[in-house]
Amino acid sequence: MDKKLRHDADKIIAASIKAVLPDEAVRRALEDFEPGPGRTLLVAAGKAAWQMAKAAVDALGDVDGGVVVTKYGHVKGEIPGVGCYEAGHPVPDENSFSATEKALELVRGLTESDTVLFLLSGGGSALFERPLVPGEELQEITRQLLACGADIVEMNTIRKRLSEVKGGRFAQACAPARVFSIVLSDIIGDPLDMIASGPAYPDSSTCEQAKAIVRKYGLKLSDTAKALLDRENPKELDNVATRITGSVRELCAAAAKACRELGYEPVLLTDRLACEAREAGSFLASLLQSHAKDGRSLAFIAGGETVVHLTGSGLGGRNQELALAAAPGLAGLTGAAVFSVGSDGTDGPTDAAGGYVDWETQPELAGKGLDIPAVLKENDAYHALEAVGGLIVTGPTGTNVNDVAVAMLAP
Repeated sequence: MDKKLRHDADKIIAASIKAVLPDEAVRRALEDFEPGPGRTLLVAAGKAAWQMAKAAVDALGDVDGGVVVTKYGHVKGEIPGVGCYEAGHPVPDENSFSATEKALELVRGLTESDTVLFLLSGGGSALFERPLVPGEELQEITRQLLACGADIVEMNTIRKRLSEVKGGRFAQACAPARVFSIVLSDIIGDPLDMIASGPAYPDSSTCEQAKAIVRKYGLKLSDTAKALLDRENPKELDNVATRITGSVRELCAAAAKACRELGYEPVLLTDRLACEAREAGSFLASLLQSHAKDGRSLAFIAGGETVVHLTGSGLGGRNQELALAAAPGLAGLTGAAVFSVGSDGTDGPTDAAGGYVDWETQPELAGKGLDIPAVLKENDAYHALEAVGGLIVTGPTGTNVNDVAVAMLAP
């Protein structure tokens, strides 16, 4: 491993994530918040839910009750007046269902004078859920969607119709109370009805689109689930005000700033990356090949969310797979490195946030008897990167605004 490049990568990662932590973003959004004369209740869902809730309660002083549901390992302490729960992600589990039921109990019987402060971040589709099909079936449908390579919009178009809280239905459950929603975006283009499947936002998707996705991927659904695809969600909600805060654009801008401070000339390729993780990794490596003789220190930045088609039974995530796929193209290209990291600190069902490779990675793996194409076929990027010190481990960050990948060249 090139220690200088890895050191630079770690500094870029730390600076980028720090810039998109939700504390200040939540405080800014609360400048427009005017609670009603009745009770003020807080509900937070998603990977950044605890951090958002802590920032909100610190800013407001107190609330009259609250529920936080976030991913395992993401609760960092008690929040006065708020119950904090951890649950399954990316596949919902019984704790997802029970915590969501507590949120629904909290908002039952509210009046027009009451206010619900709803804090939403990515991951809420799995974490905030009351299914209209058996929990085991919803888990299996989620696994099918993850394995087939469906993008997040396609996944959430299906999941909305199988839920009692998604697609604007949580806002309906709060009525006639007013809902003030603060959203931390983790989807390209910030579609509010798709982030965490839009529990408090009108649904723009249609039943026909949902059925087309089922046909496209050959999803196996029960008769009950198929019938629910014909159920339209609310197209209008008159009790909700929404503020979006934080996005992958800010993550990319922070990465560019950190690169510049380290002496790299940053080039923003896109903040809407949406393709196969392996293709993205190979493309970033090819960019470095093209510019290897420029004599400049360059950093190509791409933000967004790639997808993985599961072909094996290994361990990994989209960021780790992207990085590993870049390694063959970097072999022998002195001063070249690629890393990809999830801003939430978790990548797939692993304890890593992403992966790092450089011009020495492929030879090191080969020396250990590891063949990169075979590893990728088995979707086992985690163990390969672990073997050469290529895992990026940050722990839960408290934010979630998508991923950023950087291809670095230091001739």
